[in-house]
Amino acid sequence: MAATLQLEKSTVSRLLDRLSEKGLLTVTPSARDKRAQDLELTASGARLYGEIERFADAQVSAALEHLPGSCHDTVRLGLELYAAALQGEKPKPEFQIQSGYTPGILAAVTEFHALYYAQNFEFGAVFERKVATEMAEFLARVDHPQNEVFYAAIHGRVVGSVSIDGEDLADGVAHLRWFIVGDQARGTGMGQRLLAEALRFVDDMGFAETQLWTFRGLQAARHLYEQAGFVLVEEKPGQQWGKEVSEQKFLRPHGASGAGP
Repeated sequence: MAATLQLEKSTVSRLLDRLSEKGLLTVTPSARDKRAQDLELTASGARLYGEIERFADAQVSAALEHLPGSCHDTVRLGLELYAAALQGEKPKPEFQIQSGYTPGILAAVTEFHALYYAQNFEFGAVFERKVATEMAEFLARVDHPQNEVFYAAIHGRVVGSVSIDGEDLADGVAHLRWFIVGDQARGTGMGQRLLAEALRFVDDMGFAETQLWTFRGLQAARHLYEQAGFVLVEEKPGQQWGKEVSEQKFLRPHGASGAGP
C-alpha cells in the first residue's frame, strides 16, 4: 500500500490505525502469511467509500460542464500524461495516423508552428500568417489525387501533421510541407510515422522526387529527413519566414531508402 500510494510505511500504518479506530476498517492476521494482515472495509466504511465516489464523480461532472466538449479529450490526455509522470515513466500516448481533411486541422497546424517557432526562433506574425494562408489555399485542393494531408490524433485531437503538395512545384515533383508535431507528442515516434506515411504516398503516386524547404538549426527534423533518404542540395540566406535564416533545400529521389516500415 505504501508503494501504491507513494507514502512512507509509517504514514500508511497511522492512517490504517485511524480508520480502524473509527470502525471503517478491519485489520486481521492473514491466514496465508503470518507476516501480513488482511484489510477489509466494514459496512460503515463501504458506505463512506460510496459517498466519496459519488461526491468525486459529481465534482468532475460539474467541472466538465463548464468546458466545451472539444476540451474533454485534452483533460483526459493531460491526466494520462501526469499519471505516467508520477510513476516516473516517459509518456507514450497512443495515436492514430489518418489522412484527409479533418475539422480543426488548419487551426491546429498553424498553432503548433506559431508557438514552436516563436519560442525557439522568435518568429512572429509574418510566419504565422504565411502558414495559415498557404495551408488554407492548399486545403482548398487537398481532394486532388496528387495532394494529401496526414495527421496524428490522440483521442480524436490532432497532435501532429504533414502534407504532400503535388501541384505547386514542377510536374512529377512532390512538395513536403507543414511537418510538425505538438509539444505533448514529441519523443513518441510520431514524427517518424507521419513522415513514413507521407513518403509512402509519394512513392505510390510515382513522383520522380520530393522536395522540402527548411532552415539550419532544426537538427531533430533534419535527422528524420536524412533517415528517410533526403539529401541537402542547396543552402542560402532567406527571409520568407519573416526573419533572416539560412534556408536549406532537401531533395529525395523516387523510392529512396529509409522511408520507414
